[in-house]
Amino acid sequence: MSAKRKVAAISIVASGSMAAAKFAVGIAIGSVAMISEALHSTVDLIATVITWIVVGVADKPADAEHHYGHGKLESLSALGIIALLYILAGGIVVEAYGRLQEGAIPPTLSAIPFVVLIIDIFVNVWRARVLHSTARETNSQALAADALHFASDVLGSSAVIFGLILIWLGYDWGDAAAAIAVAVLISLLGLRLGRETIETLLDQAPKGVAEIANRAILSVDGVIDIERLRVRMVGPTHFIDAAVHVPRTYPIDRIDEIKRKAQNATVKALGDADLTFTAIPVARDNESVRERIMVISRNSGLAIHHVTVHDLGGKLIVSIDLEIDANMPLVDAHEVTRELESAIRSEFGSDVEVDTHIEPLEPELPHGTDADSGRVIEIAQELAHLAARDGAIHDIHNVRVRNTEAGEIVNFHCRATPSMTVIDVHNNVDEIERALRRAYPTVKRVISHAEPER
Repeated sequence: MSAKRKVAAISIVASGSMAAAKFAVGIAIGSVAMISEALHSTVDLIATVITWIVVGVADKPADAEHHYGHGKLESLSALGIIALLYILAGGIVVEAYGRLQEGAIPPTLSAIPFVVLIIDIFVNVWRARVLHSTARETNSQALAADALHFASDVLGSSAVIFGLILIWLGYDWGDAAAAIAVAVLISLLGLRLGRETIETLLDQAPKGVAEIANRAILSVDGVIDIERLRVRMVGPTHFIDAAVHVPRTYPIDRIDEIKRKAQNATVKALGDADLTFTAIPVARDNESVRERIMVISRNSGLAIHHVTVHDLGGKLIVSIDLEIDANMPLVDAHEVTRELESAIRSEFGSDVEVDTHIEPLEPELPHGTDADSGRVIEIAQELAHLAARDGAIHDIHNVRVRNTEAGEIVNFHCRATPSMTVIDVHNNVDEIERALRRAYPTVKRVISHAEPER
């Protein structure tokens, strides 16, 4: 049994016991205030039973028909309880007014009603504190309503005691006045609870939650700004809809990571939270020209590399290697390059100079086999021989050779001096790769991995 249902079950037993005791004593001494308070407790009992049933259903997870879960049932149950409270308050006022008009005989006084009411006050204080604490921990609107009921019961019982004291002092109207005071308390309780419940049903954003969610999302690395944020409550869950600006240069997996971190941040800040994160790619102020060109090509679905950018006296010069299907006719490939260059000029201005070098896109070769050990040794020895020519690259190791339909694919690792620049390492390794392909025409591609020497 969940904590919410356990607390509600204990509350049912307490409500039933105290309602029965107050009703019996009220009938015995003829006190309309005592009977009114007993009826108030009876309504609380009915409300608690409803709460016990509702929280069990409201805690069920979302399903195919209830995408936001079943939490709204708590708000609907609260509305039903409010209706019962106002019916009770109206009945009490009518009965008390009638007694005042008729001059009814005041109730018989004894110690029993005082003892019962004092016990009731202690029980209700304890129940209200437990329910309020559990309601805060679980964000349960139904339990919060129950806690408010029992807090009002304390005031109601106090009003009845005050009325009985007035009768003891000789004011016969004290009992009816106490009953009307109970009705007023019930009405005020219903007004407060009704406002909160209707706000939830109308999807009014809980006070301060939007600001908390906003801060939590903005704290995530990679979030630039929040364009729109909406919050609503369904039961104990904060449903947050956020349109968030992220750098357009980020890949999809990086944006997905930002979404995950934003969800974790909102849960940490609010407890039970469900975040719908809509990523809006935007350009950052510090984007480089190269990054902007990469975005253009990615949005066009094109693969480019070796992007070089030069600024010659205010004129932008751009060179790009563009990979295109090797079997595409040149006329079609040229149209692709024309569209890419046009998109770049639209971004940077019509006077930008763009040159595109077309390269055949390497096809995917899913079928291949490892070469025999003799071939691997032969290729490894040739690589070592080529590297030894100037000695900048050495320690050729982890050589692998695969046979594919397009030719042999060679992978190898090598080492270089740690202080060598990337461009120097690249040029030296590139020379070894070209020399290997010249020595072995069957080699289709060579992929190297350079490491700093130990």
